[in-house]
Amino acid sequence: MRIDTPRLVPLTDDALDADTRKRFGDGPILNIFRTIAHHPKLLKRWLVFGNHVLQKSSLDEREREILILRIGWLCRAGYEWGQHVVIAKRSGLDDTEIERIADGPDAEGWRPRERALLRATDELHADAFVSDATWRELAEYHDEEQLLDILFTVGQYNMVSMVLNSLGVQPEPGAPTLPQR
Repeated sequence: MRIDTPRLVPLTDDALDADTRKRFGDGPILNIFRTIAHHPKLLKRWLVFGNHVLQKSSLDEREREILILRIGWLCRAGYEWGQHVVIAKRSGLDDTEIERIADGPDAEGWRPRERALLRATDELHADAFVSDATWRELAEYHDEEQLLDILFTVGQYNMVSMVLNSLGVQPEPGAPTLPQR
């Protein structure tokens, strides 16, 4: 975590507006949502896009989580990393693969299509652009919708990482921690 205390304290159940409480039902509300709930209209609209990226994307879950974990690691977003390690495990990634994400596209053990995803994430993070060579490699394995979902997944989680880091959103108890490399 970049900072040890939140800049905006996550709202308590009593402080959440009725719309936000209804949106999350009886389930637990994570610190990210409790924090962004300081701006209910933003939260409402952002959740629509975030739901597409996380639940309705044309990418398979494993590939989506590789992208999310890599951009989270590159951004040093401890909160995002911790949340998505849990999701990645449910999506078929094992502990060794998750740890290897921090080592990037040139680490041994990646299949070519996974290497292309990691390389695209690195390029987007470094230059806000996917090189022609990486684009051609991605296009060998992904259709046009998937190519768009790759770009929007990395972009969404880059933005979320900036927000989480800047606001100092603290992880839920027991969440996995960001690898130190």
